[in-house]
Amino acid sequence: MMKLDILAFGAHPDDVEIGMGATLAQYSANGYKIGICDLTKAELSSNGTVEIRQKEAKAASTILGITTRVQMEIQDRGLKYITQMELAEVVSVIREYRPTFVFAPYEKDRHPDHGACASIIREAVFNAGIKNYQCARRIEAHRTDDLFYYFINGYEHPDFVIDVSNEMEQKVNALQAYKSQFTSTAQSISTPLTDDYIASVKARERLFGKEVGVKFAEGFITSKPLILSDLFNRQGTNDEA
Repeated sequence: MMKLDILAFGAHPDDVEIGMGATLAQYSANGYKIGICDLTKAELSSNGTVEIRQKEAKAASTILGITTRVQMEIQDRGLKYITQMELAEVVSVIREYRPTFVFAPYEKDRHPDHGACASIIREAVFNAGIKNYQCARRIEAHRTDDLFYYFINGYEHPDFVIDVSNEMEQKVNALQAYKSQFTSTAQSISTPLTDDYIASVKARERLFGKEVGVKFAEGFITSKPLILSDLFNRQGTNDEA
């Protein structure tokens, strides 16, 4: 099985693209192997179908340069009630792809599934490193270097940001690939996603960028403090209006 440098988990196809699509595009372009794992097929979404959403996810992955995409079978809106067997399957994905870094949605979000996904991945990352933890498939334990959280609907003050000024167009294109979710038509049902959602995401990344003096940035929350090796050798901005 191919080892991944980054493995980003989402509750639904499009979650990862909303939160960190530009960052993934950047690292993919720099030669890193990137994976996305969607826990559910979003079968309860108001617009589109599972089949359409899968095709859109594939198109978005191509735009961002994703190495591999894993689709799990956990029930949509059932993440809060995940079974131990289902959790073990998530652990198996981490052990199979042995990522250096894992990303998950930040727990503070209006959609309960996003917060539940954060909790599941936190548990799965921990369990993946336990030697005697048993999965359905016998795979060697793996400890990731770190777990980070990205934003979907929320706007929290990030612990760090990544300059994605050059990749923002790719991110928008990837989101626009999900036409069933973000495009309002005569047949679609009005949802927060059809109400200029992509513009809102772009505005958020612009605000994150403004805080550090770049055009666009994606923000992240850490699961533990980051080690700064040299206080004087770091990228920052002046506090000027």
